[in-house]
Amino acid sequence: MGDVVRQLLLVLTTILGNTSAILGHPATSALLQLESKIPLGAVSGRIDHMAIDLERRRLFVAELGNDSVGVVDLNTQNVIHRISGLKEPQGVAYVNDLLYVANGGDGSVRFFAAPTYSPAGRIDLGADADNIRVDRAANRLLVGYGSGAIAVIDLKDNGKVFTFALKAHPESFQLDASSRQIFVNLPNARAIAVLNESMGKEGAVWPVRHGGNFPMALDSGRHRVLVAFRNPAKLAAFDWQTGSLISEVDICGDADDLFLDAKRNRVYVTCGAGFIDILSVDNTNYSRLARIPTVSGARTGIFVPEMDRLLLAVRSHAKEPAAIWVYRAIP
Repeated sequence: MGDVVRQLLLVLTTILGNTSAILGHPATSALLQLESKIPLGAVSGRIDHMAIDLERRRLFVAELGNDSVGVVDLNTQNVIHRISGLKEPQGVAYVNDLLYVANGGDGSVRFFAAPTYSPAGRIDLGADADNIRVDRAANRLLVGYGSGAIAVIDLKDNGKVFTFALKAHPESFQLDASSRQIFVNLPNARAIAVLNESMGKEGAVWPVRHGGNFPMALDSGRHRVLVAFRNPAKLAAFDWQTGSLISEVDICGDADDLFLDAKRNRVYVTCGAGFIDILSVDNTNYSRLARIPTVSGARTGIFVPEMDRLLLAVRSHAKEPAAIWVYRAIP
């Protein structure tokens, strides 16, 4: 490439960046700013979900490929502990000074007591224990597992209360505390199930026209269910009372996590294709503000609104070891 062409490209890039800011579409650095990379050490293979202890500012990372969970001190940005001997850890949750780890390999949910993370018990669900959600209002833990079920665990005595039967294995699911409804992605059934938590049974089932509905988030203020599809790569917003489609927009490929930033009216989508998509929320419209390049396979994240941070799990690759990339949401 000649010097003249390089100079022209530089000028064009500058013009486009300035134009975006003028038109209300900030440059990438004005939305999410990469401020640090926390190395995870000798961790290889897939990394799954994460959870956080806000009081101690510790991050828990399900290192599925290593059969371990890493404990990261966000103040010192170091791994301070590693829980080993797990069986394909997937979902993690932290509540009441206990860390809960769902294991896909043996279907167990294991408990570890902070701050030393010593073993504190387990419940065996049968197979493929996956996503975990905390129902703080009812003091319960919800765990998706098996060919189609969500177990409800009472956190007072860590005993299983009952099970929701589903038509397929649940992927991401979310609980609305006010309505006591649970919305569940069932990609193998091409559907979204709506559960009535107070009655302990399934209500409506919404068929969806796209495949691979894995990530989900709730927009409680607008009464919407946000779902990212992989085939094709779309973000869809549904009315959570009727299941009707409100809006749909193209997103990056192989989405695995989806977050609403209510403070900024934004949606963050983390994708295995090697990008984070940032979308604006304006009534019924969702439009992309920026696409941030990351690393292929880095699709799992956690957004912590109390810290204004999006944390992205980046598996080891040719250039760098496994790490947590810390992005600050601005302004």
